[in-house]
Amino acid sequence: MATATHYVPADEPRSAEAPEAVVVRFAGDSGDGMQLTGGQFTLSTALAGNDLATFPDFPAEIRAPQGTTFGVSAFQINFGSAAIETAGDAPDVLIAMNPAALKTNVADLKPGGLIIADEGEFGARNLAKAGYEGNPLEDGSLARWQLVRFNISQLTLDAVKPFGLGNKEALRCKNMWTLGLALWMFDRDRKPIEAWLRTKFAKAPELAEANIAALNAGHAFGETAEIGSPLKQHHVDPAPAEPGLYRTVTGAEAISLGLVAGAKLAGLPMFFGGYPITPASAILHHLSRLKEYGVTTFQAEDEIAAVAAAIGASFAGQLGITSSSGPGIALKTEAIGLAIMTELPLVIINSQRGGPSTGLPTKTEQSDLYQAVYGRNADSPLPVIAARSPADAFDCAIEACRIAVQYMTPVMLLTDGYIANAAEPWRVPEMAGYEPFAVAFHDRALGEGEAVNPYARDGKLARVWIKPGTPGLMHRIGGIEKNVGTGHIDYSPENHQAMTDIRADKVQGVADSIPDQDVCLGSPGGKLAVVGWGSTFGPIHQAVRRARGRGLDVSHIHIRHVWPLPKNMGELLRAYDKVIVPEMNRGQLKTLLRDQYLVDARPVNKVSGQPFKIAEIEAAIAEALG
Repeated sequence: MATATHYVPADEPRSAEAPEAVVVRFAGDSGDGMQLTGGQFTLSTALAGNDLATFPDFPAEIRAPQGTTFGVSAFQINFGSAAIETAGDAPDVLIAMNPAALKTNVADLKPGGLIIADEGEFGARNLAKAGYEGNPLEDGSLARWQLVRFNISQLTLDAVKPFGLGNKEALRCKNMWTLGLALWMFDRDRKPIEAWLRTKFAKAPELAEANIAALNAGHAFGETAEIGSPLKQHHVDPAPAEPGLYRTVTGAEAISLGLVAGAKLAGLPMFFGGYPITPASAILHHLSRLKEYGVTTFQAEDEIAAVAAAIGASFAGQLGITSSSGPGIALKTEAIGLAIMTELPLVIINSQRGGPSTGLPTKTEQSDLYQAVYGRNADSPLPVIAARSPADAFDCAIEACRIAVQYMTPVMLLTDGYIANAAEPWRVPEMAGYEPFAVAFHDRALGEGEAVNPYARDGKLARVWIKPGTPGLMHRIGGIEKNVGTGHIDYSPENHQAMTDIRADKVQGVADSIPDQDVCLGSPGGKLAVVGWGSTFGPIHQAVRRARGRGLDVSHIHIRHVWPLPKNMGELLRAYDKVIVPEMNRGQLKTLLRDQYLVDARPVNKVSGQPFKIAEIEAAIAEALG
């Protein structure tokens, strides 16, 4: 076995004691199976006990012309022997399956990083498609990096030749050859991947065996090629972890599981009405496989039908849930207003993407905060929650269900494309530790002379929930304003004022049942607070940790309950001399904080479709502390 070489990220201080972390990016044409390769490498990394974070980066085009830069698909994983918060700023290793993949990704590779290139794809035609005038593998333009090149395409064809596959079908196995090499490089076990392949191709065993042969050939190449430096085997020790059952989870998976758990804690069957839209579709896919837990999934003909069906389910006594991305949320807006007016529980998942309009459907952004907090006609507030990571989405989904049923209101849960598609290890929780919030439907028989009032309220200002068909409790709800005391139609100015105020007070009252805002890292006061929400958690946390390690007075505050904000938020923010707000938009949370607390929050904006890098937040901290 070759001597192990340990990578230390270029932006970390180098020391013998530093925990090891490695960032690897797989990149190729969208037909090269890079997402599948990255997913299986993630599985092997999790089984090896490393902490990890991933970033799948899809092309926006359904099928861009093969070999072009528009069609490049990439998958990045950061794994190590200590806590990993982000998918990494810059790769240590770039595996490029064609010239376009090299061209679009090599600039991100850290100086001295390793390029592994499939030289079999670097012919004149592919070079021209990628916009290269010469061959970068031969012209010295890659001199600042370490380069290893070999003909992965031909080596794959040789490996699967005994199985009699056609040339096109055989080349589909080269992602497994590449995965085999990566498994060798980082001392990973192949057996789980082999078992997965046999399951995946159970109906075509010859394809399973061909892919396994390619996997083993890539691994054997690493063992026997004796290329030497820089292609050596690297072992990364397992990360310390609390005892328990762990699995890798994407944000879409965690939300789906959290919604099921939330419905169970409420004691309700769940109805999910959805319509396919990137990157929210995966939630519909996951929930459709959980029917045994009382889940009904409905793929509607459009976004409006999806949310309307979910509202109908809530009216009938189930927990109605719908999901979309920003453009679909816009279509659902009128129906969301109906749910606010009827005061029915509804959970709305918004997996944000780059916009506006069709925008960047496969890229990430945080530009729907205004839409979530303000984006409906009339005075129609609803609670808004934001998940900070894939694993955190599980608890956020449960919290959204709790608020929806306890306050009889729609609730919006914000994630984004990064959270939805990224994966990280998740310690499966003991559900006995979650307090149920079981629903009690109003079914008390009326007393003599007593009339039904569907807007009778409890201490949280939540109206009663009456199942249709409950004997003696026939009632009317709908989009036209109702009388505060009887539920009958009432257009009077005084009544509309009263009902509008009650609905707003009810949502503000959610703050009574959420915790005070904490400080994730640092002190409750000082020179600088870095305030974030959603998927900016990882890069902010790492940047603040590094800045504090250099003696800077900076703290990290991360907001889960975006609306209403925690009760202590104003006091907490005013305890800092300066506040900066990094977010993947033009400054939406910044505006909300200024509006609510008159604090001079300064924006740090990014709308490139890519997550923040740690170094970008570090630079913003340094500038703010000037």
